[in-house]
Amino acid sequence: MSMLKITNLCKTFNIGTVNEKKALINLNLDVEDGDFITVIGGNGAGKSTLLNMIAGVYTPEEGTIELDGQNITRLKEYKRAKYLGRVFQDPMTGTAANMEIQENLALAYRRGKIRGLGWGVTRKEKEEFKQQLKLLDLGLEDRMTAKVGLLSGGQRQALTLLMATLIKPKVLLLDEHTAALDPKTAEKVLNVTETLTSLNNLTTIMITHNMKDAIRYGNRLIMMNNGSIIYDVKGEEKKNLTVKDLLLKFEQSSDGEFANDRMLLT
Repeated sequence: MSMLKITNLCKTFNIGTVNEKKALINLNLDVEDGDFITVIGGNGAGKSTLLNMIAGVYTPEEGTIELDGQNITRLKEYKRAKYLGRVFQDPMTGTAANMEIQENLALAYRRGKIRGLGWGVTRKEKEEFKQQLKLLDLGLEDRMTAKVGLLSGGQRQALTLLMATLIKPKVLLLDEHTAALDPKTAEKVLNVTETLTSLNNLTTIMITHNMKDAIRYGNRLIMMNNGSIIYDVKGEEKKNLTVKDLLLKFEQSSDGEFANDRMLLT
């Protein structure tokens, strides 16, 4: 069953100017319920634009986006936000630094719900949050009243990830969510990602520049170049991929020019 279906999606920036850029060109993508898709590609391939289109940040010139059978192509960003979880590259983006850990979780927990005038976090919520924080294996369940601004970047990103999945989203969007972290911390956050997505059977799309991570995580991998999907692989074929295979595939599709040093370095 399709959880997300994208058909002939087109997006062009700065139309009619010298800076006109076709970011997505007749892009088609059918995402099954429970798919964990990793997305790789060079700079300007259209990766982040794709996620922004799904989230409703941009409106397409052509094409449709269907989420769980509902056409959301023209649905406003704030209206589709309750169906989506999203984690950005910057660890500081997804949390409120001056609020406690439990208060941040309460905001995420009440997303899309009718809110009354009651103040604070309920006892029931505190117990639920404590159990959820244990999944992160960072000791945060014993620091629920600590201000989020006191946490490290990795801790904040793990917390953001938990907040994005606390109320199960129809699709989880991860936009290079470990790129700003050191390798050890990035691996920890990726392990948390794998735990949360597997536990909740979350349909996930994860952009990464790390080809090893793209191969290791998820059940499906797509490669983008110049606004199109040029490679789509899953199952056993994906498991048997090597970094060398991906490099060769990219070189074949980009006339021998590899456009992204970050992908080579990682």
